[in-house]
Amino acid sequence: MEKSKVYFIKVITPENIIKAYDAVGKKLEGNVAVKMHSGEKGNKNYLRPEFVKDVINYVHGIVVECNTAYEGARNSTEKHRELIKEHEWDKYFPFDLLDEEGPDMELDIPNGKVLKKNYVGKDLAKYDSLLVLSHFKGHAMGGYGGALKQLSIGCASSAGKTLIHTAGVTNDQTKLFANLPEQDKFLEAMADAASSVVDYFKGNAVYINVMKNISIDCDCDGNASAPCMEDIGILASTDPVAVDQACLDLVYNSTDPGKDKLIQRIESLHGVHTVEAANNLGVGNREYELIDLDK
Repeated sequence: MEKSKVYFIKVITPENIIKAYDAVGKKLEGNVAVKMHSGEKGNKNYLRPEFVKDVINYVHGIVVECNTAYEGARNSTEKHRELIKEHEWDKYFPFDLLDEEGPDMELDIPNGKVLKKNYVGKDLAKYDSLLVLSHFKGHAMGGYGGALKQLSIGCASSAGKTLIHTAGVTNDQTKLFANLPEQDKFLEAMADAASSVVDYFKGNAVYINVMKNISIDCDCDGNASAPCMEDIGILASTDPVAVDQACLDLVYNSTDPGKDKLIQRIESLHGVHTVEAANNLGVGNREYELIDLDK
């Protein structure tokens, strides 16, 4: 398989996010969904709307998000809408809560290793193309969070998130924590779910990972640890597996002593297995060419 191209810019600015998007050479057309993390109440590390507004307006996108499956400020439409307003997501551009109303859209996963279907917010059907704009960081359950997490847990409805987290056992949120599976099964379920969204958009997608405010914790944590590493840069690709693998490699190859905390988080949860599983499903390629746009 030919190596995937991943474009890299070290300096993180709103202008350079657009530069990275343009470098990919894939113009997103029609109704463009921009998948972002709205940030749990109290989280200080998530990408702010004023920081990403230029690229969202550049692609004429609508920011999309789904409700969560656990207690917090985003597990119901009413509470999530309040937080969206508090975090000013609706100040600069349109915002669509994909599973604000049911029924969920079901995506089949005929080749899934763990899941055979995925539940996503029904409003995903309104969109022709997808920009996944991810904040790369650690994650308390997946080890790390990047493009594959945004495609899987990020696009899933509350029921879909529950199905992924329980590796297909149940979509009943009240039974989520009573049915947590062996770790690799959960990671494989994430890869399965990610594959269904990739297949749905049929190549009409671009993935941008921003390695900024790199904490060991996800933006879904309202009391997340402070960043443990210096900012690394912006990466962009049409391949979600390659862009996540490139981010992991940049962490491992960094000279920043703070990387040890993040690596420990990733390895303790076998985070790389999501990348392995997605690669095996044909979602993307772990072999990539890193193209430095600063040179």
